[in-house]
Amino acid sequence: MEKRTALLLFLALVKISSCCLDPPFAYRFTGAVCRLTYPAAVVLNEKTTEVIQAAFQHAKYPNVEGERSIGFGTVKYGFHNLEIHNLSIGKSEFELKENEGIGISISNVSAVFKGTINYGYGSWLLSLKQSLDFEVESQIDLVVNPKLYCGKGRVAADTSDCYLTFHKLRLLLQGDREPGWLKRMFTDIVTFTVKLVVKSQICKEINNVANILADFIQEQAEQFLGDGNIGVDISVTSSPIIKSNYIESYHKGLVTFNNVTSEINTSVFNPSQLTENRMLYFWISDGFLDPIMGAAHQDGRFIRNIYGTELTDLFQRELSSARPEFLSKWLSSEGAMLKARSVSVPHLRTTTEGTSVRAVAGVELLLDSQDVPVLYFETDVAVVVKASYADKKLILKATAERISIEKVSISGATEVADSLRVYLQETVEKMGIPKVISYLEPELTALMDEQGLYLFDIINPEVLPRDGYVVVQMDFGFPQHLLVEFLKRTLD
Repeated sequence: MEKRTALLLFLALVKISSCCLDPPFAYRFTGAVCRLTYPAAVVLNEKTTEVIQAAFQHAKYPNVEGERSIGFGTVKYGFHNLEIHNLSIGKSEFELKENEGIGISISNVSAVFKGTINYGYGSWLLSLKQSLDFEVESQIDLVVNPKLYCGKGRVAADTSDCYLTFHKLRLLLQGDREPGWLKRMFTDIVTFTVKLVVKSQICKEINNVANILADFIQEQAEQFLGDGNIGVDISVTSSPIIKSNYIESYHKGLVTFNNVTSEINTSVFNPSQLTENRMLYFWISDGFLDPIMGAAHQDGRFIRNIYGTELTDLFQRELSSARPEFLSKWLSSEGAMLKARSVSVPHLRTTTEGTSVRAVAGVELLLDSQDVPVLYFETDVAVVVKASYADKKLILKATAERISIEKVSISGATEVADSLRVYLQETVEKMGIPKVISYLEPELTALMDEQGLYLFDIINPEVLPRDGYVVVQMDFGFPQHLLVEFLKRTLD
């Protein structure tokens, strides 16, 4: 009994802590993986300067108060309203440091810091209070070594390893019109203070911006994968790993519908299943895809009514099986409507041949909006689907593995002829399956476009089915619109 209790406690702790485990142990709970290779990091690094600019511009510089003794008196001073102007950034370089982090070097950051000095000088001979504007022209190199970790279920960045090197600091006091002694006194104070304040705030803001960016990307991914009542949880199961050639993150890939969340605890993921030849890889488990199918079924998304010219056109195709006369009569009726829907939860299983989808569909033929169909049958269908993406459109190719016709009922008839079953089976294979695909392709493409996929510069994407999972690999150009949206959010 004690051993059983200990085992249950261990499993409970694993369940609670499975949001952040060591990578090898986390694999079994992983439903989706993202691998970003070195060439992709090069593309992203091209945008690093814009993110760093946002950090400089968004940083809030605090007021600083102090005093210094000179001669026979004391100068009390305060720096206020420090702002940055005329910011420009040179080049950015990076390095993937295996099992450590990312090394980022930003050179030739040129900026002018403007503010106000309030100072007062007091001695037994003289008392003076004054306020004047100042500018500090600077040239800075920046080195940041971010480390990625699992923070509250998301990829987070620690940029505390942050250094600023000042190559130039030139103080201007109201156009150099102030007395020389005042400038000499404040030069050291101002430059030291600016160095201290800028380093502290910039490094703090870079950390803030980095985590806003990480959250932003993960939020975008969750919005992209979910729709309506169907939500997804892509919280990380482990801290990301960094190799010299790629960065890889591991995600739960759970589906939520009607307050019920799917589970994954037997994932087949292994890093060897991905290569380093392309810029970006997504590894997607059947344990992620199958619950999406179930949620879509429960949400009533697999229902279609066909009538009018669409129905007439559908049955124009010549089949080898003869169509029963009564069916031709019903189909030609003015109010005829064919209604198809999934009657049980569809399931999928991926192999190297493709993704096999099994579903039971109910089909009924209604006349003049009657509630009772003149024809009803169910078909148990298994198809192998292969997906691709080209010209910003999803392309699906389906091949029937098995089709069986069941529960056939005809208005006014007690027996069903075998010839009708044969005809219905051929109809499902040659009309029904292509019709379903013709619906799914544009609707799924529209759903992805609604989330902004068409704005991405996706280059030669490939969808590779494997045993129990799918690999999507591609090259890409960084979507400027995503960066713009992020920067707007950051600077608001």
